[in-house]
Amino acid sequence: MKKYSMLGLLFSIMLVLAACGGTSKDEGTSKKTSGSNANSETITVKSQYGEAKVEKNPKKVVVFDFGILDTLDELGVEVTGVPQMAIPKYLEKYSDKKYTNVGSLKEPDFEAIHELQPDVIFISGRQAELYDQFAEIAPTVFIEYDYAKYMDSFKKNMELVGEIFGKEDQVATKLKDIDGKIATVNKAATAENKKALIVLANEGKVSAYGKSSRFGIIHDVFGYGAADENIEVSTHGQSITFEYIMEKNPDVLFVIDRNVAIGGESGAKKTIENDLVKKTNAYKNGKIIYLNADTWYLSGGGLKSVQLMADEIEAAL
Repeated sequence: MKKYSMLGLLFSIMLVLAACGGTSKDEGTSKKTSGSNANSETITVKSQYGEAKVEKNPKKVVVFDFGILDTLDELGVEVTGVPQMAIPKYLEKYSDKKYTNVGSLKEPDFEAIHELQPDVIFISGRQAELYDQFAEIAPTVFIEYDYAKYMDSFKKNMELVGEIFGKEDQVATKLKDIDGKIATVNKAATAENKKALIVLANEGKVSAYGKSSRFGIIHDVFGYGAADENIEVSTHGQSITFEYIMEKNPDVLFVIDRNVAIGGESGAKKTIENDLVKKTNAYKNGKIIYLNADTWYLSGGGLKSVQLMADEIEAAL
């Protein structure tokens, strides 16, 4: 009986040990899976349109904001899909067939985007009303621009991109360079003490933009005074007449030709330089400056475009 009891006890101990070994093995597998998930770091991006959970270093990237596209280009990040209609000339390489055409800025090709199965989609104001349709396909990051606080908004966007793609150090270096350039331009513009007016020419019509507006960076950041301190802040600018330009008599007139930006022929010079505008100091002193429409109208707010904008304003001085 003692013999059988001992055998029974030994058998029970073996069962317990086997069970413990099985439990230990299962726990080890569970920890490994948990550790694997931890390596896939997720960044949560909140905006007025929704919340996007983006895995760090996404591989398939679709971009609908040309400022973000030029930023990714500067950082050496590959993209998969872009809207290939009206791409800025300095980003022409993205017209190549190696990049999937995902429609236009205002009319995305959702079928093409869906087929790509992107890891992240970047959009901005022109696509805002379609946010939910983008978000159904992939995590969608809405890039917001606060023109009243241009540099704060710009840096916040750039730092977000740096965080998503693990390029924080590169972004910090480039932002430091841009700050240095802006300080130089601002000092010169302030010393010159000239009053400027910014206008958008569009098929014979003209709109003015002032401080805190879409193109207000010329006043708020680069340091030019304003020929009119009370211009209405509006996405499409304040509609004006040529009599208005003559009355405000700017020392410098900055002109952006929308028609060129959207692929049409240039007509701004013919529109702007009429008999009334020729009476202004800007015309008399050769200070009607036709800004690069690609940069200012299509792709502002990028690491490259802000640098190019600073270069243009410096050249105007």
